[in-house]
Amino acid sequence: MKKIKETLYEAVYESGKILRYYFQKKFRIESKDIISNLVTEVDKKSERKIISIIKSNFPEHNILSEEIGVVESGENVKWIIDPLDGTVNYAHQIPIFCVSIGVEKEGEILMGLVYNPLSGEEFFAEKGKGAFLNKKKIRVSKERDLKKSLLVTGFPYNVSRNPNNPVIIFSKFVNMDIPVRRIGSAALDLCWTACGRFDGFWEYNLNPWDTAAGYLILKEAGGKITDFKGNEYSIYHQEILATNGLIHKQMLKVINKVY
Repeated sequence: MKKIKETLYEAVYESGKILRYYFQKKFRIESKDIISNLVTEVDKKSERKIISIIKSNFPEHNILSEEIGVVESGENVKWIIDPLDGTVNYAHQIPIFCVSIGVEKEGEILMGLVYNPLSGEEFFAEKGKGAFLNKKKIRVSKERDLKKSLLVTGFPYNVSRNPNNPVIIFSKFVNMDIPVRRIGSAALDLCWTACGRFDGFWEYNLNPWDTAAGYLILKEAGGKITDFKGNEYSIYHQEILATNGLIHKQMLKVINKVY
């Protein structure tokens, strides 16, 4: 695991150099399936750098990355990569974004690292060894009252056509006078919940690269993660509820309440 950890840090830091260099410079921006779902040349440069570092150290390992998809090599270790989480923020010169990498073996996330190269904040976790922000151990908040909590969420790019109607869930919390933020990076949403800045986070239509690293970081910080029915969460599920554990049942009740 030592070599994996060293490779993980090298890949994230080298990616961070690219993100930092191009921030607030001119670069190509394209849309994917929906006009607001952006990809930039910086996403792709970051991704190529990360994969080249991983493959130079572990050519037999598999890759699952946002822009290129799956690269199978036959091994039971998979690197799950978001080379730039918060692309819309990045493209609009908003300094809230990160690179996020999780390492999975036989279906279990063993290690995760999320790094914002502008703030210098790095969130790291290894299974069974706790979660850390810049090498200092972190824990989720101790807030027990949902109405006193600070929540965070994100909307899918197809929010207007999403059958789950995420705006209705958002409105439920807002109408309870609960403050809800939307920072534009699911990986940071999870990490900021892990370190107690937020008390709870929910979102629809996420992908494995959005949550692989943050999932482990939150769990190792003492948090709780399920789907919207309270069932065990998988990074391959599209809905996530992540909390300090103390307000989890309260949030589930609000999410599933039928008016």
